[in-house]
Amino acid sequence: MDIASVNALSYEDFVDVLGNVVERCPIVVAAVWSRRPFVTFDDLEAAISEFIDALPLSGKEGILRCHPDLAGRDLRSGTLTQESSDEQAAAGMNALSPGDVDLMARLNAEYKQRFGFPFVVCARMHDKAGILRQLSERCRNGRAAEVARGIEEVKKICRLRLEALVRVNVQGDAAKL
Repeated sequence: MDIASVNALSYEDFVDVLGNVVERCPIVVAAVWSRRPFVTFDDLEAAISEFIDALPLSGKEGILRCHPDLAGRDLRSGTLTQESSDEQAAAGMNALSPGDVDLMARLNAEYKQRFGFPFVVCARMHDKAGILRQLSERCRNGRAAEVARGIEEVKKICRLRLEALVRVNVQGDAAKL
């Protein structure tokens, strides 16, 4: 669909179609619906980012808590959202060795205990080794740095999910109204 089609969506359809661009947080797109019309894809993405940036710390942490553990219980039980399932598969999280599964579980638990939310990384931009390296390194960060880093990763994920839904022309700008 192009940006004009996005702008023409009713509130319910807008939330239904775009509701998981931020993992399990349809409230984010629900809140930006009233900012239509979006002139470009970038305007839509910016509206979402601005909404997230304006949230208090508790709201940002809430967004991070909506994300599943990488290679965690939801992947093994098949309860990931389709988007997360595709993203984790693209990064090889569904084909880990037993040793890597144990390492991921240990690092995920350490990270979650330290920060109170799951490790979030844009899996499509990394491979298994890069994800494991980042998870290990980021466990040593401070809480404020990890909230900020996690939110930046959420925005990367959001952009890629939006690109999958909204047609963007070859110059990188969205189709204009």
